[in-house]
Amino acid sequence: MTNAKAAGPSIYVEATLNLHEFLRRPKAVAFTAVLALGLGGLAIASAERALGPNPAPTFQFANPNEPATHAGFAPVVKRVLPAVVNISSTKVVKAPAGMEQGDPSDLFRQFFGGADDGSGQPGMRRQPRQQREPQGQREQGLGSGVIVSPEGYIVTNNHVIDGATDIQVTLSDKREFKARLIGTDPKTDVAVLKIDAGTLPSIVIGDSSKVQVGDYALAIGDPFGVGQTVTMGIVSAKGRTHLGIEDYEDFIQTDAPINPGNSGGALVNDRGELVGINTAIIAHGSEGNQGIGFAVPVNLARTVMDQILKTGKVTRAYIGIVPQDMTPAMARAFGNKDLSGALVGDVSPNSPAQKAGLQKGDIIVSMNGKPVNDSNDLRMTVSMMAPGSRVDLKVTRDGAVRDIPVTLEELPGTQAELKQKSDGTKSSLSGVSVQDLDSETARQFRIPADTQGVVVTDINPSSPAADSGLHPGDVIQQVNRQPVKNTADFDRAMSASKNETLLLVNRQGTTLYVAV
Repeated sequence: MTNAKAAGPSIYVEATLNLHEFLRRPKAVAFTAVLALGLGGLAIASAERALGPNPAPTFQFANPNEPATHAGFAPVVKRVLPAVVNISSTKVVKAPAGMEQGDPSDLFRQFFGGADDGSGQPGMRRQPRQQREPQGQREQGLGSGVIVSPEGYIVTNNHVIDGATDIQVTLSDKREFKARLIGTDPKTDVAVLKIDAGTLPSIVIGDSSKVQVGDYALAIGDPFGVGQTVTMGIVSAKGRTHLGIEDYEDFIQTDAPINPGNSGGALVNDRGELVGINTAIIAHGSEGNQGIGFAVPVNLARTVMDQILKTGKVTRAYIGIVPQDMTPAMARAFGNKDLSGALVGDVSPNSPAQKAGLQKGDIIVSMNGKPVNDSNDLRMTVSMMAPGSRVDLKVTRDGAVRDIPVTLEELPGTQAELKQKSDGTKSSLSGVSVQDLDSETARQFRIPADTQGVVVTDINPSSPAADSGLHPGDVIQQVNRQPVKNTADFDRAMSASKNETLLLVNRQGTTLYVAV
């Protein structure tokens, strides 16, 4: 304490001397005036506080009698919400004894490479082991649905109610009803339910063909079981295919947040018209929205629904070909300048296509006067037609245009719709080993006995041919449209090949084209 007191006067004296020295310097007077003004302001503020408290603040409130104006989508949402319902389903899942049943959403992500179906699967609850039934366990799933008629018909996703033994529907007014399953179509993931609840509010069904990229989109459903939720975004893309989610894909893509539990809910436009049924999301390992969601177009859902209501099932027409997309390499190999159209990779025996005279290598450029953009465009158009329909195809064959009428037949129940197998992107066959096809090799690669050509026995995974889609076990039957029966034919054909090489490949009984 003694040292501190002694230090005090010395510090004060030093500070005073420094201030006096400063005031003698140029511009010191101006600085002093500014300092004085600042100190004066502080003094005035202190005086005001000493005189009394500040006056009470004044607030302005809206007139409660004045009607509210809505610049957003509140009027649209008010009309649509009563038509969107919550769906709770119960099913029994068989599980090996002593094993905990895994989350079905994990399996979905495994199969679909991170695409989460938004079905509410993460919301499923497992029963404790001691409560598990001897033959399996009960699981509950949450999803959404859309009332499409006042009589109580509801459209939802098939995966929301798939395998369910009990389906409960909760309306927006909290009333609950047990639903009857009218019919399903797993190939498009559409299901139709029915509840008996008198006259119900129903949604206006729009026209998804008129939807344009950039249009407003509202997604309505019950994500994670929290209750009715509305999210807004735009239509990000149309005609999304090759996602591996359904057999028939023509999705509307949106960035309106869709989460687990939204499946089966409504995707509506800015007029409140139903344009899609929310079905899937890209999740990348998470359970939440990543800004990429998919909806079944309502035109497709309506076609399926109409068939289910009329006959209780969905019947599809088929033409009997393996359609492929035209790649730049294939177009050059076929001498085409246009990449549109569907290339006929194979023709099924006794199919409508074979009966009509379609051949491998034909390029279908239009159907009933409407251009065919790609293989999926052809598949979707045919699948929405009734068996027995006649279609007029315009095809190019060897540079010539032909008109071929085809009468469609019903898709056999055991036959999967023919899909594109591969495409080509590179320009050589380096890294490929072939040999003559004998009985032993045919058995090894499960090749039909009557197949002719050379079999690919080995391929370098980093070679252009591997990139183009060529696999070990493929039987090369043609090189640049010329048949090959053995390695000598193959070597002669390859020696004459320049730039892109077009191969006709037989893969376990189905032929397709590969451009290398």
